[in-house]
Amino acid sequence: MDNTAAYGQMDFSLPHDVIKLPSKGKFYRNKKESLKVGYLTAEDENILLSPNIGTDGIISRLLRQKIYEPNFDINELIDADVQAILVFLRNTSFGPEYNFTLIDPATGKEFEGAIILDSVDYVPAMHEPNEQGYFTTTLPKSGHKVVCKIMNMGDQNELEKIIQTYPKGFIAPAATKRLEKQIISIDDNEQKDYVTKIIPQLPIADSKFLRKFLNECEPKVDLKREIIAPSGEKVTLNVSFGAEFFRPFF
Repeated sequence: MDNTAAYGQMDFSLPHDVIKLPSKGKFYRNKKESLKVGYLTAEDENILLSPNIGTDGIISRLLRQKIYEPNFDINELIDADVQAILVFLRNTSFGPEYNFTLIDPATGKEFEGAIILDSVDYVPAMHEPNEQGYFTTTLPKSGHKVVCKIMNMGDQNELEKIIQTYPKGFIAPAATKRLEKQIISIDDNEQKDYVTKIIPQLPIADSKFLRKFLNECEPKVDLKREIIAPSGEKVTLNVSFGAEFFRPFF
């Protein structure tokens, strides 16, 4: 993420709506269950049309521009809440129809398909966090008790920056660095040096278990849709949030 302020707009007189968050605010310091989100304007086209801003940059800048909440750090947002906000911004600006070029599985030929994103379904988490937004579990192989958390947008951006510092040909420690972002304590020891020392020694079965566990802990936006191909076959797709999510209209 770039170095500009991580907080949203402060001018609450701007047109906006209130968006209920899939997370219900359980992972945020202020526990806000909804956010005031503005509508895209002509000024925001500067962001959408900029050839020098990648997908992550577009999303970060839009969130800073469009979230009208005092003292809310967008870096705290988890994926499901980001996705819910992006769907709102797109629908209220461009309408709910989303067009795709897909492959007919029966013929192998391309065809044009469209879905309607007028509403999204939320998939609740399987586990409840504590007051701090953390979870506790025991790793099956090593037996360590860990307190862990879902990575937020700030964590993900920091991890990406770390990975990018490794030159081509070098193996970036993506798996262990991700665990360092996710694990708060091991066997009630929160010392960073201790946690980072233990993580590389964890059996791969424990790493796999923790990845699955945290996936179950995270609420999600159901973005799977089905389209009928010309052959009559069903094609299942997941809506993604790359630059093309907004840019086709320009």
